[in-house]
Amino acid sequence: MIEQPAKNLSLESVANERLPCEPTKLDRVVVIIPARNEEAALPMVLGDLPAVQVVIVVDNGSTDRTAEIAVHCGAQVVHEVRPGYGTACLAGLEEVNRHFLGESAADLLIIVFLDGDYSDYPNLLPELVQPILRGEADFVLGSRLRGEREPGAMPPQSIFGNRFACFLMRVLWGQAFTDLGPFRAIRFDRLRDLSMNDRDFGWTIEMQIKAVAAGLRIREIPVPYRRRIGVSKISGTVVGSAKAAVKILVTIAKYWWLLRRSRPQGAEH
Repeated sequence: MIEQPAKNLSLESVANERLPCEPTKLDRVVVIIPARNEEAALPMVLGDLPAVQVVIVVDNGSTDRTAEIAVHCGAQVVHEVRPGYGTACLAGLEEVNRHFLGESAADLLIIVFLDGDYSDYPNLLPELVQPILRGEADFVLGSRLRGEREPGAMPPQSIFGNRFACFLMRVLWGQAFTDLGPFRAIRFDRLRDLSMNDRDFGWTIEMQIKAVAAGLRIREIPVPYRRRIGVSKISGTVVGSAKAAVKILVTIAKYWWLLRRSRPQGAEH
């Protein structure tokens, strides 16, 4: 069962807040930011992040100055020209593996995924990783649907799609998620064990399904959400929303079928 935090955060209360966390503890955190044409938002995203081990911006085929700005702001840049949200996340993880190659400390890392459009609140990273640092969780998901949302931050089709996908996961896997939010933290060793492979819109739900199947300790916390800077590549267009919805449903069906096939004959459903 997902643990419930004691408080809810408002947009006003987090606008300029940096939650307390021991600086040395954040040295265990690596942030991966998939970004495509986010030159306007990226300086604010990187400016609001607390100091961590390393920030990796995956430039996913940008035609603007995204990569240049990321370097200027102190981030490490990985270029991944093949399109896809999952593809960008996987490229970021490959860089983490190269960066910590042969180091036993890699198993102690926490990976935080964060969008580059400034819709999330990067300064809330300490609160997101605290349950993992305290040894209480392996995977922490920031739920936009439990947090306070700026009007227009999530269009109706996005809210419905997230709720419907979470309903299906509750029915099929018994896990009470409320969102497929992109702002999430997970232990690096646990993430490697999940063998992530989705290369586009199914990345977030694949991680959640596999985390449940692997028995990870999961915690969900409410996070505020604001209107993104620029136009969303998914919910900002009818075609993008339709493609994302289809991929999410296909991903759910795929892993439900794999689970059924893996059950011993005669096992209860």
